[in-house]
Amino acid sequence: MADVLRYQITAGRFADGVLPDERRLGEQFGASRNAVREALALLRREGVVTRKPGVGTRVVLPKYGHGLDRLAGLAEVMTGYGTITNEVRTARPVAELPVPIAERLGVDPAAGGVHLERLRWLDGLPLSLDTTYLTADVGLRLLDCDLAGRDVFSLIEETTGQRLGTAEVAVHAVNADPDTAALLGIPDHAAVFALERLTRTADGRPVDVESIRIRADRMALTATLHRGLPPVENPL
Repeated sequence: MADVLRYQITAGRFADGVLPDERRLGEQFGASRNAVREALALLRREGVVTRKPGVGTRVVLPKYGHGLDRLAGLAEVMTGYGTITNEVRTARPVAELPVPIAERLGVDPAAGGVHLERLRWLDGLPLSLDTTYLTADVGLRLLDCDLAGRDVFSLIEETTGQRLGTAEVAVHAVNADPDTAALLGIPDHAAVFALERLTRTADGRPVDVESIRIRADRMALTATLHRGLPPVENPL
């Protein structure tokens, strides 16, 4: 029951932020009053809802879905959810790239590049901390652009005249370090989504490496999966 309610909250089912009372929830789920209370208590401990006598159960912060089956910037994904703003904390060329970053971009570390760090806000509340490294020829063009108001992906396509093609994405859960937690407005060591992404242009060239820390209490990562044909068994 808690899983279903959590999904409904993420999907925006409770537009006014108020959940039905325990009796109605019990009727909807065919559950006992104790089962309803246990589910709501779990969501309260997770920080998803708050419960007060005479007020009822309310969503603490809305959760937004971020689809992983389309290559898009955060502002594109969040269109219609609210206003995205970016606090540009770092935007500078680097003479030498960290070796692991250079390896992912397929360049020599000495080739240099551009380092960006932006704190992303949604309707005045921190949502994610994005750290980006770009190849020099792509990143240097962006330093004179509106990094506070635009997505990096759209700026890359505009300044280079090339379309982005694919991205390799890995997502895992980590505990926020004190500095990241302070920037995101969450307790030290709170769980966050760690999204690591390598983005390529349409011709397959890697140009953008990102490490994004996303508040898990504000966003759900979603995808639409398609089942392919079963593997063909080799005859004996």
